[in-house]
Amino acid sequence: MTLEYTAAIRKALLKWFLEEARDLPWRRTTDPYRVWLSEIMLQQTRVDQGLPYYERFLAALPTVHDLARAPEDQVMKLWEGLGYYTRARNLHKAAKTVVERHGGKLPENADSLQLLPGIGKYTAGAIASIAFGERAPVVDGNVKRVLARLFDIDRSIDESATEAELWSLAENLVPRKAPGDFNQAMMELGARICTPKKPDCAGCPVQRYCRAWAEGTVAKRPVRKVKKRVPHKEIVVAVIQQDGKYLLGKRPPEGMLGGLWEFPGGKLEKGESHEQALARECREELGVTVKVGGLVASVKHAYTHFKVTLNVYRCTMQRGTPKSRVHTELRWVAPGDFAHYAFPKGNHKFLKLLGEETLFD
Repeated sequence: MTLEYTAAIRKALLKWFLEEARDLPWRRTTDPYRVWLSEIMLQQTRVDQGLPYYERFLAALPTVHDLARAPEDQVMKLWEGLGYYTRARNLHKAAKTVVERHGGKLPENADSLQLLPGIGKYTAGAIASIAFGERAPVVDGNVKRVLARLFDIDRSIDESATEAELWSLAENLVPRKAPGDFNQAMMELGARICTPKKPDCAGCPVQRYCRAWAEGTVAKRPVRKVKKRVPHKEIVVAVIQQDGKYLLGKRPPEGMLGGLWEFPGGKLEKGESHEQALARECREELGVTVKVGGLVASVKHAYTHFKVTLNVYRCTMQRGTPKSRVHTELRWVAPGDFAHYAFPKGNHKFLKLLGEETLFD
């Protein structure tokens, strides 16, 4: 990669970005907190999906001090529906660290930023370059695709060696002047022009420098490993009612869906009926014996690496007092108060049914 080639790509891409970039709220500021929040939210999330969450989150918690002081349940409720909840928990932890150890100011370089929970190499580079003007590279999914086509890389971008090569290319490309704008331009190019399918090569500002375009291999780049078949899991869910309220458990903070509230239940084991699985799960999770009633709903939901069918049954307790064996906390909650609790997205597909009084007549 010659200096002339690098300079030409930088010039063309920055010119395009300054003229064509979408007007997004986090681009109207260099406030590190807002830049940080946007970068965390947009991990695994489309801009159109994340935008209302970003605005709602800032309206409730406008500063890092507000976030650090906020109860965990409030943070999780604001994040509810975005998925990948580890992002929210780490954001909350990092805010507390920033306030307690850094006086409420984020570190100003990528290396120091990576010491905070939830901030990896990409996010650190984005914050450092956009908010503080550090010449730090960024490599996310969009940038990987752009680089793989720009340099016609015929090796799988899922391999660690190829990823290291992509980081090296990105580091060489990012300029000393306006590194944040350049990094955003790379991401914008991947999001809007150099898309996974049907890229708009005719509208690409760096088409003349793209080696995949010259070689006719755009449709073959990036090279990816063959995806494995997505597994499916059958889940049973017990909605246990007592005096007009339902029993909820709070998931442990670590692990999938950590910190969210859910109804008792779990995965169907081999050879089990739904009723047997519900009885076992309630015994193991709560230490109670339940009577399984009718089916409330059977809903499907997809996560990144697997799919589930939630089989939701009304249940009543026969013996025992519920105890927190796998959850950090248990609560009896009326349907009218569900709005105050953050639930996994799949639960929202049947929550409204629990407010119908005739359901348990």
